[in-house]
Amino acid sequence: MIDAVVGIDIGGTTTEFGVVDRKGKCLKANSINTRQYTDLEEYLKCMHLEIQNIINSIYKDINIKGIGVGAPNANHFRGTIENAPNLNWKGSVPFVKKLKRYFPGWPVALTNDANAAALGEMFYGGAKNMKDFVVITLGTGLGSAFVVNGQLVYGHNGLAGELGHVNVKHNGRLCRCGNRGCLETYVSATGIRRTFFNLLRTGSAKSSLSGVGFQKITSEMIYEAAVKKDRLALEAFNITGEILGRKLADVTAITDPEAIFLLGGLAQAGNLIFNPTRNAMEKNLFPIFRGKIKILPSKLKRDSAAVLGAAALAWQNRD
Repeated sequence: MIDAVVGIDIGGTTTEFGVVDRKGKCLKANSINTRQYTDLEEYLKCMHLEIQNIINSIYKDINIKGIGVGAPNANHFRGTIENAPNLNWKGSVPFVKKLKRYFPGWPVALTNDANAAALGEMFYGGAKNMKDFVVITLGTGLGSAFVVNGQLVYGHNGLAGELGHVNVKHNGRLCRCGNRGCLETYVSATGIRRTFFNLLRTGSAKSSLSGVGFQKITSEMIYEAAVKKDRLALEAFNITGEILGRKLADVTAITDPEAIFLLGGLAQAGNLIFNPTRNAMEKNLFPIFRGKIKILPSKLKRDSAAVLGAAALAWQNRD
C-alpha cells in the first residue's frame, strides 16, 4: 500500500490534477478544461470522475491521505475562492466545502496558486534547505509567495503576498483588479505583450513582427523574435526585467530572502528576463544587500510543477 495525495491546480483555462507520493513522484496525472464549465457543480462532478479514474488506473494499491488545491484568489483560512477574474464562478465560492462532498473523508486544503508553487519549491525543488525565500510566478498575471522562517506568510485575512498588485506607475495601465499601474500589467505574459505593442506602435525601429495585430502577438512570439536579436523584442524584455528588478529590490529590503525564484511561462525565456531583472535589482538594492540575494529559476519540472505544489500543500496539511 502506497500513501499518496491528490494535487489539483486550477487555472483559468486548464485544471491539472495528479496523484503524488511522499517523495514527490507524480504517479499519474490528467487535466480538464476549466473554461468550458460555467456551472461549478458540473465542473466538480467531472473532476471527481477523472480523479477516481486515474486512481483506479494506477497498478499499485493507493491510500489517499488528502487533497491539496492551488487556485487564483484562494483564501487558505476560509477555504474559499474569492472573485477570481479568470474563473467562471464569481463571488466568494466555498470551494473546500463543495469539494469535500465529492471526496468525503479526505482532508482538503486550499491556497492560492503562487503559495502552492512555493510549497512545491520547498518540498521538492530548489528551496529544500531554505527558510527565507520568495516565489514569483510569471504567467498571464504575476503571482507571488513569501516564506519567512520556513512558514508561508498568509497575513490577517489570508491574502498576503499580492506583489502583482503593488503600484509601479501612477494612473498607469488598467489592471483586471480595477486599479491602474499594477505590477502585473507590466511584468507578465500579458504585460510584455502590451509593452512590445507600444514599442511597435511608437518606435522608429522595425521588427519582424511589424504588421501583426495586438490580439495575434503572443509572449512566445516575442521570445522567438528576441532570440533572433529583434531590437524591439529585446527592448521589451529589458523594460520588463527593469521593472521587475526594481520591485524585487523593494521586496528584499522588507523580507531579506536568501533567494527569489522565478517560474512560469515568461521565466522560460531564461537570460532574456533573468539578466535585466538581476541587473536592475542589484542597481536598486539597499547597499547592505548587494551581492547577497540570488535570483534563481525553479527546479521543479515545468510539466508537473503546479500539481506538485498542490500536493505539497496536501502533505503539509496532513503532517
